Amino acid sequence: MRIIKAEDIKNAVKAMFMSLNCNIGDDITNALKKSLANEESDTAKAVLNQLIENNEIAKREQIPLCQDTGMAVLFVEYGDKVTIDGDFSEAIMQGVREAYIDGYLRKSVVDDPVFDRRNTNDNTPAVVHTKIVSGETLRITAASKGFGSENMSKIKMLAPSASVEGVEEFILETVRAAGPNPCPPIVVGVGIGGTFEQAAKLSKMASIRSVDSKNADERYADLEDRLLEKINEMNIGPAGLKGKTTALKVNIEYEPTHIASIPVAVNICCHACRHQSIEM
Repeated sequence: MRIIKAEDIKNAVKAMFMSLNCNIGDDITNALKKSLANEESDTAKAVLNQLIENNEIAKREQIPLCQDTGMAVLFVEYGDKVTIDGDFSEAIMQGVREAYIDGYLRKSVVDDPVFDRRNTNDNTPAVVHTKIVSGETLRITAASKGFGSENMSKIKMLAPSASVEGVEEFILETVRAAGPNPCPPIVVGVGIGGTFEQAAKLSKMASIRSVDSKNADERYADLEDRLLEKINEMNIGPAGLKGKTTALKVNIEYEPTHIASIPVAVNICCHACRHQSIEM
């Protein structure tokens, strides 16, 4: 049995959120530069150049690359041979709290979604997904999810008769309806299978997967490529000003599901796609 101190978890979470809001991933930077080389529109090129420059300034000056520093979402793989010395949940919340206060990151969480809508003033509570796995390590993936793109996300319970054509149609329809609102170029995370809530969780996991990755199943990898090509043919383009780069990547995650349904969730993320992972 391995013991991990809650204080160490808190410090790790704080460091990730302070860093990921200022430092774009190399996979995104490379994808933007590749898209820039492929663009034909001068307007689209100008937008992509501005995004690349903005991200470089954010990294150099260590300031947030976007004014919406998001809602904190964490995926935790919790080894079954790990014991936490202290309060695990509070350690995560305190890490988020300190990151957003000490890092001068915008606090965007309200305590009640409908009536009072009072800001909690520290960006907590975070959304935490915990999965028990075999081993004596703790792996935490942290993401700051902005809501300009989150608001464009959708879920649909398709009949099995919809097949792959129906799945494609729903995904493309969701991106087309989103248009310029999620600040393209975007990353499209798709969750297929499970139940209503599991499909949504899978789509969030997919949206923060590296844009350099592919689904391990060749059929789903081909579907990712096919959807990306069709999305970029929509001519929405960078910042919605037309062009060949509406999306940088489509990532799909899937799980088994019930015989009576095909749950499909689409979680759209702006180009920033801010996330980091740590293993303890």
